[in-house]
Amino acid sequence: MKSRRTLSAVGAGALAATLAMPAVASAAPGEAPAAFLSPYYTELDVTGDRQVSTADLEVVANSLGATADSASWDTVAAADVDEDGTITVTDLAAVSQRMIYDDGEFEIVEASVLDMQAAMNAGVTSSVAITQEYLDRISAYDTVTIDPADGGRPLNSIISTSAVALDAAAQADAVRESDGMTSMLLGVPIALKDNYNTSDMPTTGGCSCWDDNWTEDDASMVEGLRDAGAVILAKASLDEFAYGFSSVFSSFQEPGEITPIASPYNTTRTAGGSSGGSAASVAANLVGIALGTDTGGSIRVPASYNQLVGVRPTVGLSSRDGIIPLALSQDTGGPLTRSVVDAAVSMDALTGVDENDPVTSNQAGLVPESYTAYLDEDALDGARIGYASSMLPTSNATVMAGWNAAVAAMEAQGATVVEITPPEAFTAVLEEGSGSTNEFKHDLDEYVEAYLAPEVELRTLTEILETENFVTQRRGTYEYRNGVTSETYEEWAGPEGSHTLQLAAGKELLHGMFDEYELDSLVYPSTVIYGTYSRNMRLSPNTGMPAVTVPMTVETEGDRAGGGAGLEFLGRDFAEGTILGLAYAFEQATDVRTTPALYGPVED
Repeated sequence: MKSRRTLSAVGAGALAATLAMPAVASAAPGEAPAAFLSPYYTELDVTGDRQVSTADLEVVANSLGATADSASWDTVAAADVDEDGTITVTDLAAVSQRMIYDDGEFEIVEASVLDMQAAMNAGVTSSVAITQEYLDRISAYDTVTIDPADGGRPLNSIISTSAVALDAAAQADAVRESDGMTSMLLGVPIALKDNYNTSDMPTTGGCSCWDDNWTEDDASMVEGLRDAGAVILAKASLDEFAYGFSSVFSSFQEPGEITPIASPYNTTRTAGGSSGGSAASVAANLVGIALGTDTGGSIRVPASYNQLVGVRPTVGLSSRDGIIPLALSQDTGGPLTRSVVDAAVSMDALTGVDENDPVTSNQAGLVPESYTAYLDEDALDGARIGYASSMLPTSNATVMAGWNAAVAAMEAQGATVVEITPPEAFTAVLEEGSGSTNEFKHDLDEYVEAYLAPEVELRTLTEILETENFVTQRRGTYEYRNGVTSETYEEWAGPEGSHTLQLAAGKELLHGMFDEYELDSLVYPSTVIYGTYSRNMRLSPNTGMPAVTVPMTVETEGDRAGGGAGLEFLGRDFAEGTILGLAYAFEQATDVRTTPALYGPVED
């Protein structure tokens, strides 16, 4: 039985009138299930299950020689690839190539969701085997110093692993055996930033003060993953309570002790934050996919540092219910992945109107059947992409070289890339502060009342501060946030609060810029190498608009690739499909991502 409390601080998106956006078709009740990966893996389906499988091959094989005059033609006409009016072996071969099926050798390093599904469908591997292999990689790599460089250190990307993950994997294998591939996430192991509630692992927020926080239920987004058949493998480490970009945590350590999270490309450097463990674990191939949260850059910063794709959805697309908050005016959750395909597949399980997070009502009618339908290598052809020169790190040669190459790549793919001149008020949008100071205490108190396990003794910031069961170097930050009064909160985040009004103004301003310049996306470097740049990270959270970062450039550290800097695509409200498509086309044209050299296959 759920014991949830409706979020009262739902962000400016619910308080200001939502801008009119073109509706995107959603599947109605009773319609066929959503496409698994459109259109390539669905368009030759002849059995009506929205995927090409051995059942389709059997139908086409039994119809070899059929023509337009045959009684079975209406059933198999979609398989007439060469449009010669006859089903031939050529057509049969074409249909077979659309199957998510690969009976070759499976390698877990850099395996995409598509790779996993193809191998599991062919019986080459199983969810149990993949889950165990990830657990083995966590054991071999996560808390061991692999990097021989001076100052090299462990990744420390995982706080907890699930004792029931292998059972969940076995259940997924049973579903595949009886019903086939029911979802593109069926049996795929996923890590969650340790601020997502789960019933099978504690939710610490990265703080030893909450080591005993075993919540009764899963967060809403976690429920969506489980419903899709994903295996919740682990809880990823984070910057304690998602405070910052350095990623240090105190969970399950003695009072006063803390642990930093390292980048798998250069373990002397931070993985970024606050979703640092989510990024490091995915980049080092310790999990298939990870979820993070983003208030002011906490998905996109670590994604950029670690050569990943990171999605910060529109505030209101993914429910925040059951997630330890930082600032609900700007909080949103999304995936960190090694490819845009994996990000799009993940997004399909993370959306939905949730009465426990009223801001999600704004998405009604605006969520596509599947975000994978936007994954087109030609998506940049004809697109109009804008940029503001003030957002470019002109003194950083490495990132500017990457930026110039990115612009050239987009133009080569048929995009028109135009410099825009933002209005004067654009500066105020970028300079608006994070809600993490004035909102944290208020929003955390709501989480405590709704979810914190009764076994947890330290239930307020005041009680936590009386101990050393937290990152004590942050004592001043904790004290300041604990001192924020209810009056200050209302003046900031209330219906007529200064922050609320500025976020609404920012949203209106940016959509106006998109209209004026007829833009499909506004782009800019997400970060520099292992560092943020100016206020670039603030544009998405200060408007509530969605952003996707995708690898743009990497530095070289000695004889191996080091950290990265991403290209960020900002889109209109609920236009995740559009910017995922643009990011996919860019990714396919540039192929920037590298594999961390230190974390290859585990030796037997």
